[in-house]
Amino acid sequence: MTSPAASNVVLVHGGFVDGSGWQGVYDLLRQDGYQVSIVQNPTVSLAGDVEATRVVLDRQTGPTVLVAHSYGGAVITEAGNHPQVTALVYIAAFVPDQGESVNTLIANPPPGAPTPPILPPADGFLFLDRDKFQEAFAGDLPDAQAAFMADAQVPWGVDALSGAINEPAWRAKPSWYLISTEDRMVPPPPNG
Repeated sequence: MTSPAASNVVLVHGGFVDGSGWQGVYDLLRQDGYQVSIVQNPTVSLAGDVEATRVVLDRQTGPTVLVAHSYGGAVITEAGNHPQVTALVYIAAFVPDQGESVNTLIANPPPGAPTPPILPPADGFLFLDRDKFQEAFAGDLPDAQAAFMADAQVPWGVDALSGAINEPAWRAKPSWYLISTEDRMVPPPPNG
């Protein structure tokens, strides 16, 4: 049995940024006739981000493809169990299994993997070093846009990193993954 074609796409952002980073993808998908929604995760806890995603999924009418970047992969791994979701797409994203968190996935990076310039936690939140933001996070963007993003960072909650997956949706739903070999925040798997 095949799933009906999805006309809805829900985009989920990663840590340190908000959903506006998806604008270029949003524009392309809209040109192709898709209904597109973007989740604005609070990035305080995984549970809170999963709930924010479910609120957006509840508003969809019909089959929906759930797409995420970076930390958003953990979010869709749990939120993707929503009945509207027919497929998951991971764009240079974390894909934790049951009991795993982003924290457990980054605990042992592959040899030679770049070290993201994450500053020590302050009041339970993480930020990227502003001076290293462009090189690590926005290397393909114009200087002015990268500087703006560095100054507009969304505080990323330590609790979001440690939130463990209960039921990974990718085990039951079709899933795709785009590996970026030059990503400096989410390195590809050792044999990726």
